[in-house]
Amino acid sequence: MQDNLSTSNFKTNLKFMLKLSLFIILLTPTIVFIGKKYSSASTENIINKFNQQRFGEFYSLPNNSLDMVFLGSSHSYCTFDPEIFDNKLNTNSFQLGMPLQHPDSTYYTLQEVLNYQNPKIVIMEIYWDLLQNDFELNQVKTLFQVLENETLKNNYIKEDFPLSEKVKYNTNILKYQADYFAYKGNEFNKKIKTKFNVKDEQIKKQVGIEEYRSKGYVYCNYQMLEDEYNKTNQFKNLNGKNFSFSKIQKDFLLKIINLCKKNNIQLVFVTAPIANVSMDYIKNYNIINEQISNFAKENNIFYIDYNIINKKENLLTNQNFRDDAHLNHSGVEIVSNHFINVLINDIGVYNYNNNN
Repeated sequence: MQDNLSTSNFKTNLKFMLKLSLFIILLTPTIVFIGKKYSSASTENIINKFNQQRFGEFYSLPNNSLDMVFLGSSHSYCTFDPEIFDNKLNTNSFQLGMPLQHPDSTYYTLQEVLNYQNPKIVIMEIYWDLLQNDFELNQVKTLFQVLENETLKNNYIKEDFPLSEKVKYNTNILKYQADYFAYKGNEFNKKIKTKFNVKDEQIKKQVGIEEYRSKGYVYCNYQMLEDEYNKTNQFKNLNGKNFSFSKIQKDFLLKIINLCKKNNIQLVFVTAPIANVSMDYIKNYNIINEQISNFAKENNIFYIDYNIINKKENLLTNQNFRDDAHLNHSGVEIVSNHFINVLINDIGVYNYNNNN
């Protein structure tokens, strides 16, 4: 009786496995098709096109031709224009900031830089919000779209992707789902407005230009919209008491520090400014600043926070920002020129160059 029961269970399980296998086989072409459709939407983002121009220009540079490299998130490429620095410092610099770039992807970007260049100085932009997340797949996807080094990509995936993110990254239908629905949602809204002649008369749109210029820099002369002063400002209710430094991202900062030391590179940390009105919303920002400052001091890294500098010296107004967190070109000129003086007077860039 027991043998008959075991045989029956085996047959039932076998039938189930065969049905499941058949279902997966039939479903796979659909998954692949949808995945390809989703992935194509990711290339429609204008920011991704700027990234492609940025890295395309970087890869075309002569080897060992750069003196200084800027790394970090969008706050880096919206704050530092290499042309301004090169004109005043007689250097050759390049901007490799990327959207949402966390220290983990900064580390791998720096590794790729060192495969081609031997800069004397690396300016790393530090944005506190990106120090709190252990991992963010979107910023990695952005980097991987332009990174030509397949070995480096594979090392990143193997060594530092959480298991769940490895699965997601290797499945296009999951990997690009957010990109696809964001793109299609925008396209759908445009079609509906056109079909029914719907006009956004009450919604003010930014006027000006945003374009890729050179050396990784994207020029923009937009001014922050009124809604971002109050209704849509992302910094409402932000309290520095809730800031927590991710151990994983802190470890990657240490890896960056060690990589720079190994290659005789002077590393500088900078926090780019957010809009004055945004800073007014934040409570206990000093707690955030103190944690980052203490980490920099512990590791003998020069650190400057332009939110603190702006508050002390009134460098900027809200009109110098394209949105609630990023400078427009008028603000870029102010901060870039201020930071050049810091490099000369506090870090000794001129002396460093003269001695080499």
